[in-house]
Amino acid sequence: MKPIPCIVGPTASGKSALAENIAEKLGAEILSADSMQIYKGMDIGTAKVPLSERKAIYHGIDLVSPDEPYSAALFQSYGRSVIEEVQKNKRRTLIVGGTGLYIRAVMDDYQFPAGEQVDNPVREAFEKLLEEQGADALWQRLHSVDPQSAALIHPHNTRRVIRAFELLQEGKSYAEQAAALKSIPEFYPGVYIGLSVDRDVLRERIDRRVDAMVADGLVDEVNELLKQGIRGVITSSQAIGYKEIVAAIEGDMSYDDAIEAIKLATKRYAKRQMTWFRSDKRIQWIDATDANMDDVTRRAWEVLKNNDAL
Repeated sequence: MKPIPCIVGPTASGKSALAENIAEKLGAEILSADSMQIYKGMDIGTAKVPLSERKAIYHGIDLVSPDEPYSAALFQSYGRSVIEEVQKNKRRTLIVGGTGLYIRAVMDDYQFPAGEQVDNPVREAFEKLLEEQGADALWQRLHSVDPQSAALIHPHNTRRVIRAFELLQEGKSYAEQAAALKSIPEFYPGVYIGLSVDRDVLRERIDRRVDAMVADGLVDEVNELLKQGIRGVITSSQAIGYKEIVAAIEGDMSYDDAIEAIKLATKRYAKRQMTWFRSDKRIQWIDATDANMDDVTRRAWEVLKNNDAL
């Protein structure tokens, strides 16, 4: 098997455009590694490439309904099945995404403990606690019993906060698990290309992207999801862009404030993505601040060529 190209980076860095260009040149199929693009009906707010504009076959999009639980362990099984099936058809797979754990789950030999699966009673108990007390109180509770793990998790990343509690119940630590990720051997050979963008430029791109999402009908999309019962769903309803619009619809904040909150949360998320990816020394970075996508594609192609991935 030739090394699998993996294109990573923060939101709004141009990953999808680069992935499509490379996939088109390689004749490859794309595996999207995005923990929110897996949800059906969450299209605008997760920046899915519209079906009519896709240049390649996509996998990893629209896997489950917003009310269905999902995990990195499930994505590991799914992603590897995609790679094996594509390989049988004598084609290549290219992975693109901003969810670092999903990429590593597929590409590295990571063994998920049983608690990472769905239908976990411990998880259900803490999800109920989250509903009753809120995200900040839940994070403070984690900080009081496992400060090292809490320091690695944003208080509003409720899925990881709950995961940390699950690990504690198993006598393990989220902080220890995160440290162990750095030394796990690979399951598939890969060539990792990261797109970096100047911070100020990236912030401007994020602002424009959020404005475009609103113009494209994000509010209507959220209203439709509310009709489906997304309000009571822990994971999907906490997605950036959705929880803020829900708050505006329900009168907890103005729409202008919601839009600004989305922009701020997205910028913070991009910063956390870069922190994650910077820790992976396999990633070869391309500065995509000023270069057009044709130039970025050319440079990425050279990286693949130099690493025997073509």
